[in-house]
Amino acid sequence: MPLIRAFRGLRPVAGRAADVVAPPYDVVSEAEARELVLDRPWSFLHISRPEVDLPAGVDPYSARVYAKAADNLQQMRTQHVLAQDSLPCFYAYRLTMGSHVQTGLVAAASVEAYDQDRIKKHEFTRPVKEDDRVRQINALNAQTGPVFLVYPADPGVDSILAAETAAEPAVDVGAGDGVRHQLWVIADRSHVERLTSLFDSMRSLYVADGHHRSAAASRVAAERKAENAGHCGEEPYNYFLAVLFPHDQMQILAYNRVVRDLHGLTRKAFLERVAAVFSVQPSALPVKPARAEEFGMYLDGQWYRLRLDSERVPWDDPVMRLDVSLLQSELIQPILGVVDPRRDERIGFVGGIRGLGELAKRVDSGAWAVAFSLHPTSMQDLMAVANAGEVMPPKSTWFEPKLADGLVSHLLD
Repeated sequence: MPLIRAFRGLRPVAGRAADVVAPPYDVVSEAEARELVLDRPWSFLHISRPEVDLPAGVDPYSARVYAKAADNLQQMRTQHVLAQDSLPCFYAYRLTMGSHVQTGLVAAASVEAYDQDRIKKHEFTRPVKEDDRVRQINALNAQTGPVFLVYPADPGVDSILAAETAAEPAVDVGAGDGVRHQLWVIADRSHVERLTSLFDSMRSLYVADGHHRSAAASRVAAERKAENAGHCGEEPYNYFLAVLFPHDQMQILAYNRVVRDLHGLTRKAFLERVAAVFSVQPSALPVKPARAEEFGMYLDGQWYRLRLDSERVPWDDPVMRLDVSLLQSELIQPILGVVDPRRDERIGFVGGIRGLGELAKRVDSGAWAVAFSLHPTSMQDLMAVANAGEVMPPKSTWFEPKLADGLVSHLLD
């Protein structure tokens, strides 16, 4: 079974992509989704967030929500807004966000490779979210949310993608997120075969984002295999929808932290305890850490630059040497008393895309007592954690730009 393969994508017909393409389902709230679909009857949010077509307050995990998604998908096909390609293809996908550009490949990735850890994970999944994706896939009989995969940059892949993207794209739209989304159909048989071979020679791929979607695809495949007496391995359910990007084009932003209180400490006592571990320097400007082992801290209207002595870093541990781990183990847990950041409601997480101003805003509001800015986790560190079979701390990476929903879907029939 190849690591990836071409597939007959379901995608907007010519001239309809702008009507369809939408932000990822998991980055907008229900209220935001309802606002975004106003006067947009063909927005993909009608499929990815079908509760927008039901009364406010509906349980998003109820059977009627999944049924509505299936109805909406069928309607978009019946009305010839979406159509399936006649031949298996790959698709080149380019994201442009300001000066940042990354070009990847839309493909069907092997569930078997995922199950055997050739496609490596770095996060735990939550059962409720995984169950949601299983039910959505089964209701639609399709995978509509792509898994964001990363591969070690390969000049052969780069060469083919460069050649394919020299032509006019089949799609060139925005998705309401300030990002330009372009798609090219790769139907040339020699390029399809060469790309299949190049990826098959790679030792590993890495899940950057979409752990719940990939885990759900694995569960659906196992269920359908068990139910299919004639299972042969070629069925579409043996693969999941993915977009693969080279590691050297990734843009990872910081995932910053806010904490609700000082764990019973006065401001003075708190600063004294922090200074016992970090060098602490007041800053007249917001602190965006320039390197690892450096942190920004905002407290009572004042920014501080914190630096940790490198001798305190466990360099031989790919997880504990991460800045998110160091901040947790050296300050947030021992000083602020947040032992389990996955479940403790005293800690919050703020994506770096929101900027340092958002941290100050949250603390100044009085809802949070202190904020921390971090240096982004590197792609090399993520790969090192995955290669070691370890799991990243929660909210370690914030990838930008985000993939759009609705450009290409993978049907399971």
